[in-house]
Amino acid sequence: MEDLTLKIEHLCSGFFTERGYVPAVDDVSLEIPKGKVIGIVGESGCGKSMIARSIMGILKYPGKITKGSIKLDGRELVGLEESELRSIRGKDVSMIFQEPMTSLNPVVQVGKQVREALLLHENIDKEAAKDEVLKIFEQVGISEPLKRYRSYPHELSGGLRQRVMIAMAMICKPKLLIADEPTTALDVTIEAQILQLMRQLTRQTGMSVLMISHNLGVIAELCDEVYVMYAGKIVEQADVYELFDNCAHPYTKGLMGSIIDLDTKPERLPAIGGVVPNLLHLPKGCAFAPRCKYATERCRAERPELYDLGSGHLCRCFEKEGK
Repeated sequence: MEDLTLKIEHLCSGFFTERGYVPAVDDVSLEIPKGKVIGIVGESGCGKSMIARSIMGILKYPGKITKGSIKLDGRELVGLEESELRSIRGKDVSMIFQEPMTSLNPVVQVGKQVREALLLHENIDKEAAKDEVLKIFEQVGISEPLKRYRSYPHELSGGLRQRVMIAMAMICKPKLLIADEPTTALDVTIEAQILQLMRQLTRQTGMSVLMISHNLGVIAELCDEVYVMYAGKIVEQADVYELFDNCAHPYTKGLMGSIIDLDTKPERLPAIGGVVPNLLHLPKGCAFAPRCKYATERCRAERPELYDLGSGHLCRCFEKEGK
């Protein structure tokens, strides 16, 4: 069996609100082997970012992990004290957030913000830490690193700010990098550069990556294996090639069908009908049944399990039961 950087088993996390408990992540299990890039894909609100925040231990009230296990290199993270989690964040596991402008301190030079992680986790003085920051700036393709070191976030372009965030996440050489929609706010040219950079860095360092995205193009570009989420649950899991060649769940098929083919120029943009269900009032049966053209009475009455289609391809759909 492959060595695992991260193993999540039966994770349940959600929000306690005045109207009731919202199950944002419902009995999710996934594995991230060492040196691999694992993708989680799905519409907004399906629970992708909640998994990332659960791993990082940054769920704040009313959010809470209610059940399950998260192990990083065999060490249980669920239930750790905040001081223990702080020693892990940035050093063993780092995260790149969606919008760097909201993640960077606007009144502190970006170089000093990156340096702070080194000073916190490594036995190093400020000058040596600055040298390390300049090296990582060069590594992530930031030109004029000394000038950029002294810059404030608003003085940098979106692409440069995202490179700073990648440098900050990489500076302590983490075992696991979580990238939560890292190219959402970028134009397609900068997006391609950032994806190429992340691919190079993973190959050079051998770290594991959890890539969270709603963009199937990003998933296809970077990932080795993919988990498809819907309404807090994994509905399909497969090798990236298997998923794109033989996707099995109606929801995954809908996502694939929503990709625009520029050669055909459709009159209407393809889309999945309906909306993601309210997690406070999930359907009795399969959560996707109200939007699924293949749904039967059984789908509306019972909740399907993940069925094994062979070769590690799993699908949560009654149509695949016993196949």
